[in-house]
Amino acid sequence: MTSKPLVFEYHDYPLIPIKFKNGDRTTPLIDALLDSGGDFIVIPNAIAKYLKLKLTKAGCVDTAGGETTLCSSHVTMTIQCDGHNYTYPHLEIYISDRNDLPVLLGRRPVFDDHEIIFKKHENKLILSPINPETAK
Repeated sequence: MTSKPLVFEYHDYPLIPIKFKNGDRTTPLIDALLDSGGDFIVIPNAIAKYLKLKLTKAGCVDTAGGETTLCSSHVTMTIQCDGHNYTYPHLEIYISDRNDLPVLLGRRPVFDDHEIIFKKHENKLILSPINPETAK
């Protein structure tokens, strides 16, 4: 992990480049939407299938896009920015049964670990690690 702030350019939506890994399978770089209204990370079913995740049924939830059934699993997620990585090993994520949703980065764990700064007038999103001493 890095102790340096991660600075992302954005225009319409706060997108963060990430990769997911499960075993020997890694996704290409994905633009994930930072979702301050969401509690956790949600990925579409197609990504779960690509990663060959073992799914555990978690229940149904109502979202802005309608009702969806969620399953849970664990992956390694890496945020990438200017050659720096911020990695979350064995991260619990949720999988939607719908494939028409983007990858959503909810408050856990990104908001728990970073101060989030939106500089809309500069088209920048800044993630500053809250405890840089423990970032690796």
